[in-house]
Amino acid sequence: MGVGAVRGWLALIALGALALPASATIVIGHRGASGERPEHTLASYERAIDQGADYIEPDLVPTRDGVLVARHENEISGTTDVADHPEFASRKATRTIDGETLTGWFVEDFTLAELRTLRAKERLPAVRKANTAFDRLYPVPTFAEVIALVRAKQAESGREIGIYPEIKHPAYLATRGFDMPALLIAQLDAAGLNRKGARVFIQCFEVGPLERLRTMTPLPLIQLVSADGGPADRPGTSYAAMLRPEGLKAIATHADGIGAELTLLLDEQGKARPLVAEAHRAGLLVHAWTLRRENRFLLPLLRRGSDPNAPGDIARAWKLIRAAGIDGVFTDNPGSIPRRR
Repeated sequence: MGVGAVRGWLALIALGALALPASATIVIGHRGASGERPEHTLASYERAIDQGADYIEPDLVPTRDGVLVARHENEISGTTDVADHPEFASRKATRTIDGETLTGWFVEDFTLAELRTLRAKERLPAVRKANTAFDRLYPVPTFAEVIALVRAKQAESGREIGIYPEIKHPAYLATRGFDMPALLIAQLDAAGLNRKGARVFIQCFEVGPLERLRTMTPLPLIQLVSADGGPADRPGTSYAAMLRPEGLKAIATHADGIGAELTLLLDEQGKARPLVAEAHRAGLLVHAWTLRRENRFLLPLLRRGSDPNAPGDIARAWKLIRAAGIDGVFTDNPGSIPRRR
């Protein structure tokens, strides 16, 4: 048996350890059911679970006092009502994060108690107007609260529900004094989830944190990649180079899979691009981001009508993803995906 075959066999064992059939394509609630509720709220996660998601995905950033909370970005003007709080006007700042200059309010400048006074809001109000009905109803949840919700829903439903955290901007946050891998592992240890067989994936766009996590946890790790750019902690390295056959072999030394943009995995006709098979040959799982139901986010052949915000054919998109041999998909709309097994 060759090295690639052995790695592929090990990847299937990893899936089996997570109590999923090897042939299953897992559904990951992207920031919860963020197509129907403001993202990264307990309401969004609970809706995704109720709609049958296999995993929910909390993106994690730290508060000033070192508590991991769920926000897609550490800059929160687009996802909370912080701009409406005059008591925090002086916290507005300009920061350069992963080469991008941003002006706004940043989670790491707030204690958890201060962050609790804010409320979440819809990030894409022009696209998802219905979601704005839930603006300012929900606080920003801690990672501990997300774990507690999952356990409560498991007890309620009798089925296993996975957690798929992403550590955000670890290189930048290290310059602010936060050790993101250590904070995550401490939280997983406290919850009894830092163990082989726990239904948890850990993901990151950077390389170094995954290399370090490989020595800290037996949990499966996912190297996130995109069509453009490269890892913030590896200047001069592009994701394009990492996704060549030799680059995939290198990824397999520190990760169990890749989390890739759908455009890297499916062509305009919805057929599998070579990357899917190449990653599998390197022994890597292939997870795709992000399947959304609105026309603007779908391949042209899946759009229905001329309204970019109207729903397209997400059911067919799901069939194409499965036919391509993709092992998992992040989706904003778990409830729009047909019964899977």
